[in-house]
Amino acid sequence: MSVARHSRPPELVGASLEQIMDRYVARFADRVPDWNAFSDANIDGYRRAQHRFVGAGASGKHDDSTIVPAGNFTLSIMLVPPGQGNAPHTHEVEEIFFVLQGRCVVFIEEEDGRRLSKELGQWEMISCPPGVIHGYVNETNEPVYLQVMLGRGRPETAGFADQKLFENKNAHLTR
Repeated sequence: MSVARHSRPPELVGASLEQIMDRYVARFADRVPDWNAFSDANIDGYRRAQHRFVGAGASGKHDDSTIVPAGNFTLSIMLVPPGQGNAPHTHEVEEIFFVLQGRCVVFIEEEDGRRLSKELGQWEMISCPPGVIHGYVNETNEPVYLQVMLGRGRPETAGFADQKLFENKNAHLTR
């Protein structure tokens, strides 16, 4: 006989294994790429699609009923076409970019504009600490798939370093 050594969270007390399996399994084939997941995603150079798995990430789309409920982190997959990436930004929590397929350049930068970059390939990653300006760009001719994790179940939307982008950081939530 098996013994659960830790209590289930309140929302799972009394839930059947079938209910847990149905709610906590997500398949890539069932994920719909969201090309409007972020307010900068409609700007050339920043186009990318988010495939949400656990939580909404920094998209702010926390009411997405297709995602696995987030506890203490989020997980999504980004499809980044050639020549695209994301705008320099920060978060109140750590963010991880893990390359699943392809190559991309990740960067961190100071507020004075000084930037350090590294190219990452498959199975390589960067962990971006809270408050450090960061981002990525696909400088290749092939799509890149990144696994992205944020260290909070309901993180704030991205804090874009550019003032105009920051002022409109939630615009995609009302379109």
